[in-house]
Amino acid sequence: MLSYLLYYLIILPLSLLPFSILYLISDFLFLVVYYLIGYRRKVVFTNIKNSFPEKSAREHRKIERKFYHHFCDLVVESLKTFTITKEEAALRMKHKNPELLNRFYDNGQSIVMVGGHYCNWELFAVTIDQQIKHQSVALYTAFKDKFLNEKMLKSRSRFGLKMLPFQAIKQQLQEHNQEPTVTIFGADQSPRRSQRAYWMEFLHQDTGVQYGTEKFAREYNMPVVQGNIYKIKRGYYEVIYTLITDTPCQTEYGEITTLFTRFLEKVIQKQPEYWLWSHKRWKHKRPEETMST
Repeated sequence: MLSYLLYYLIILPLSLLPFSILYLISDFLFLVVYYLIGYRRKVVFTNIKNSFPEKSAREHRKIERKFYHHFCDLVVESLKTFTITKEEAALRMKHKNPELLNRFYDNGQSIVMVGGHYCNWELFAVTIDQQIKHQSVALYTAFKDKFLNEKMLKSRSRFGLKMLPFQAIKQQLQEHNQEPTVTIFGADQSPRRSQRAYWMEFLHQDTGVQYGTEKFAREYNMPVVQGNIYKIKRGYYEVIYTLITDTPCQTEYGEITTLFTRFLEKVIQKQPEYWLWSHKRWKHKRPEETMST
C-alpha cells in the first residue's frame, strides 16, 4: 500500500513536471541531502579521498559537492523517465556512433556491452533500443517491493529495451544466435560475495571487478563494446561506443576486464563528479586465496 501511494502521489506527479521545475526541485533537494541529511557523506568522501590521494582535502570537498549536485539532478531526471516522450528522450541522450554496433548486427553477431554508473544510465536505458539495430537487453536485480519493481521494469522497457533478471542470462546468451542482441552489463559495482571477481587496482585501490562481462563474452565468443556516457550540459548527454575486442576468445584471462575498467577509470578521473560515489564500492577485501593474482 505504501509503495502504491509513493508511486501515484509522488513519483508520477513529479514525473509529469517540466524539466525546468524539476531542476528547481533538484536545487532544493541538494540542500536537504547534502547539508541537512548528509546522505552517505562519509561513504562518498572516503571513496573520493582514497581514489584521489594526490588531491587536497579542499579538492576532495569540491568533487563531493559537485557529485551531490549531479546526484540530485540524476534523481529528478530518473523520475522523468517514467513519463518522458520518445522524442524528448532522444533529444537529451545522443548516441554518437551506433554504426559501430550496427555492423555487427549486419554480420548476424550479438554483442556484450559494458558500462558504468556514470552520468545518467536511466536515460540511456530508455533510448538505446531506438538507436541500434540489435535487440537491447539489460540485466537487473529485482527490488524487494514487487509493485515498484514492476513499475521500474515498465519504465525502462517501454521504448523497446528488454529487461532480464540475472538468473536468466545464460539462457538468453545460449539463444543469442536466434536474434542478434546487445546484452548490457553494469560492471563497476562491488561484486556480491557469491560472484566471481577479478582483482586489480582501480582508482588507486585494490578492487574486485565483476567478471561476468568477460566470462560470457569469451564463452559465447561475442564482441565487447563499451558505452561511456558524457554530460554535455545540465539535462543533456551523449554516449560514445568503443570496441574493446571483437576476438574475445583470443584474449588472456582478465584482459577484457582490465581494458574496460581502465577506460572507465580514465573517464572518472577526468570528470569525477559524475560517477556514483555513494555506492560502497570497496566494502569487500581480496580473498586470501587470490592474493597472488
